Amino acid sequence: MAIRLFIDGAAGTTGLEIRERLQGRSEFEPIVLDDTQRKDESARRDALHAADIAILCLPDEAAKEAVKLAEGSDTRIIDASSAHRVAEGWTYGFPELIGHEAIASARFVSNPGCYPTGFLALVAPLVRAGLLPADWPYTVNAVSGYSGGGNALIARFEAEGAPAFRAYGYDMAHKHLPEMKRHAGLQHDVIFAPAVVPAYRGMVVEVPLHLGAMTGDPTAGRLHDALAAFYTGSAVVSVLSGAAPGELLLERSAEPCDSMQLHVFGNEGGWHARLVAVLDNLGKGASGAAIQNLNIMCGLPEATGLRL
Repeated sequence: MAIRLFIDGAAGTTGLEIRERLQGRSEFEPIVLDDTQRKDESARRDALHAADIAILCLPDEAAKEAVKLAEGSDTRIIDASSAHRVAEGWTYGFPELIGHEAIASARFVSNPGCYPTGFLALVAPLVRAGLLPADWPYTVNAVSGYSGGGNALIARFEAEGAPAFRAYGYDMAHKHLPEMKRHAGLQHDVIFAPAVVPAYRGMVVEVPLHLGAMTGDPTAGRLHDALAAFYTGSAVVSVLSGAAPGELLLERSAEPCDSMQLHVFGNEGGWHARLVAVLDNLGKGASGAAIQNLNIMCGLPEATGLRL
């Protein structure tokens, strides 16, 4: 029997990409609202109650409203917004870090943010292993394609006279900070320096480290080996080896991709390091992660339908 699936917010960027990944998937029976019903509260409530699983691709407040509309049902929910990423009763939807079993048995799953996906993939395993200190003042430098900002930012970057570079987050209060701190097990908020570049998709997240100022001899080589061991067998995350490349590029015309590549670059002696994650902000950073979680929750191979 097919699994009844409702995507609330299917007309947005994340929702559209989820629908593309689900095309031809006979395991699912989509519940679809037409344009006259998409914002109708009664129609949405009926769809949420009729679904086995609902994926919320909505702004934060609308996602909270959808959860309330689903009250009284047994519907399992994947929330792609940032509304529930540190909320009690929600399972953080990063299977490589949280554990596949936790997601498989969860009713409420909150998709990670795109930037935190890169940061946490790099830092959380190393903090858990005791190779990086939980009380260190971490900095995150990151650039993303403009699709991560939704329709308004897409229109801005695709209009005549579009900016060549957009840096933001200078109020030090970005909504991604709580999940970075919580799920990496840190004692302090990170300093987060995000920016947007004129490419539709793609993301580079970097954590620079002064290893020589830390205790415990955390060399770049040891960090690399620990990450490689942690992600052994992962279908989605890979840790690359070899000499440092001359450059890392985001292509303007990059195809959708749901994998993530991690790098550890160190200087001679290994006392300085740059941890780098490369991913698609709409792939492992959003829609691809939602499909991965959906597969796990339904007892299906986690990479089914992913573009790896």
